[in-house]
Amino acid sequence: MDVLALYRQAGAYHEGHFLLASGRHSPKFLQSTTVLQYPHLTGQIAAALAGKLTDAGVQAGLIIGPAMGGVVLAYEVARHYGGENVRAIFTEKDWKGGMKIREAFTIAPGEPFIAVEDVLTTGGSVLKAVRAAEAAGGRCAAIACIVDRRAVEGPLEGYPLVSLTRLVFDTYPPDDVPEWLAELPLQEI
Repeated sequence: MDVLALYRQAGAYHEGHFLLASGRHSPKFLQSTTVLQYPHLTGQIAAALAGKLTDAGVQAGLIIGPAMGGVVLAYEVARHYGGENVRAIFTEKDWKGGMKIREAFTIAPGEPFIAVEDVLTTGGSVLKAVRAAEAAGGRCAAIACIVDRRAVEGPLEGYPLVSLTRLVFDTYPPDDVPEWLAELPLQEI
């Protein structure tokens, strides 16, 4: 699957000056919500991600995604990953800057789960979801994402990582934005 072509097709690949959720600046941005609004594209992505998880030998009965961006993706990956034997839940922001498991959801002690994210830049959001699920008793079997944008390949804080593609776009801390990028209008994402 050519993920970048799919993002381009959906009008979800952008160039300019972007302030990412991580606080870093980038000349390129992938707007996953633009892609995930189309069920047929979301289904293709989720099926491919579920296939890669299966091929990697990851076993879990629960898929979890951070709200809001991970809700649709968690649901679709669960649908393709294990059918009626796999549940999909999501975390939501708590009042302390972290994530929490919604009261209606339960996680059995030691229950293996897969945390999903659309684009992984630093991993901050998905790690908050992982920590919330672990605090509720779960055990993270893997983290899965559509795009891994991290500069360093491999596991994320010791958790196995499965991605559909790896696209490394330059990102810059706020105090080290190149002049050519700083001259472009800043778009907060």
